[in-house]
Amino acid sequence: MNHFEAREGELWCEGVSLKALAEAVGTPLYVYSSATLERHYRVFRAALDAFPRLGAPLIAYAVKANSNLSVLATLGRMGAGADTVSEGEIRRALAAGIPATRIVYSGVGKTAAELRFALDVGVDQINVESEPELRLLSTLARERGAKPGVVIRVNPDVGAGGHAKISTGARESKFGVSLAEAERLYAVASNAPHLAALGVGCHIGSQITDLAPLARAFGLMRDLVERLRGQGLAVERLDLGGGLGVPYFNQPDPPTPDDFAAMADAAVGGMGVALAFEPGRVIAANAGVMLARVIHVHERPEGRRFLVLDAAMNDLIRPAMYDAYHDIRPVAPRPGPRAPYDVVGPVCETGDTFARDRVLPPIEGGDLVAFMSAGAYGAVMSSEYNSRPLIPEVLVKGAVWAVVRPRPSYEAMLARDSAAPWLSSSISAAT
Repeated sequence: MNHFEAREGELWCEGVSLKALAEAVGTPLYVYSSATLERHYRVFRAALDAFPRLGAPLIAYAVKANSNLSVLATLGRMGAGADTVSEGEIRRALAAGIPATRIVYSGVGKTAAELRFALDVGVDQINVESEPELRLLSTLARERGAKPGVVIRVNPDVGAGGHAKISTGARESKFGVSLAEAERLYAVASNAPHLAALGVGCHIGSQITDLAPLARAFGLMRDLVERLRGQGLAVERLDLGGGLGVPYFNQPDPPTPDDFAAMADAAVGGMGVALAFEPGRVIAANAGVMLARVIHVHERPEGRRFLVLDAAMNDLIRPAMYDAYHDIRPVAPRPGPRAPYDVVGPVCETGDTFARDRVLPPIEGGDLVAFMSAGAYGAVMSSEYNSRPLIPEVLVKGAVWAVVRPRPSYEAMLARDSAAPWLSSSISAAT
């Protein structure tokens, strides 16, 4: 469920008209619903809490899905932790009020500088993904007199996800270590004087709509924990990642959080470990839309009809990168027969195409359209390609709203570049 609904023939977000927002802020822009973010977190929390054998798992929201500070603060106030994959994401989580004791730090290429920062701020858990990283972390911890909590991330050779580029648990993917390596490295970590070996973890993909791969991976992790304990090693934590899919309107409904929790209980319930889950998309995707305005409709003599928008692939790259589907809705639909449109942006790339032959109501230049389910992997993956400014983000709560990331001016964009000394006379100041 989300809180983007039609009222009197026009699309609203909670108590705010999307048409009014577009007029006040300009297009394109992202709009997020606080009520939807809060509801999705509560539903996920309640699903896990319904199974006592799961204990009280940490829900570490995947910051990469949507890292806006106001989004993070909304979830942090409800008790969410943060799953982070860079120093920048750790800094964002801390700035949003999420304590270091609820922050998990993952990622295959953590630099020494990033690990030092994680040690200095005292993140609760560092998910180690290779033997070189384990050695580096041990050295840095010794130098700083620290003893970080370590979880060994396992690649269980179980691939899943809505696209090959977001499947992270297959043998050929770059993430984690093999099950055999995990046993050896966990023993190494357990005996390292400056590391606190806490447990093991896995994450097999994103936009997963079938629970079977997750159940298989969770079962392999349970077996690994039992083997480690059989070797006399203490295992206190089991991090099972995220990846639960969301409905993108053209797909069958994915498993619900209740279904997911029941599967988790059957697979790992009653193990006597502290569990962690890292949902991202399932919390944020349907809590956001991208609004765009139609520049014009270009009709070719051969019959193709191009709906040209002021939003482009640099604003929402998922269709170009993943062939992803987003439902496109006119904010104020016109009456009349529906027809197919190629929905495109102004960037000089054929890949700047959101949809081919999308059947829509009649649309004219100046109309507003909303890309649904754009709250995850939307603004966070945007860029300034073609020197287009990043688009603003707005958070709605009831009948009030706030710009939570402003659109930068062209002057601000240009000012970030500095002239080489031998070219300074040729490059004018940003105006």
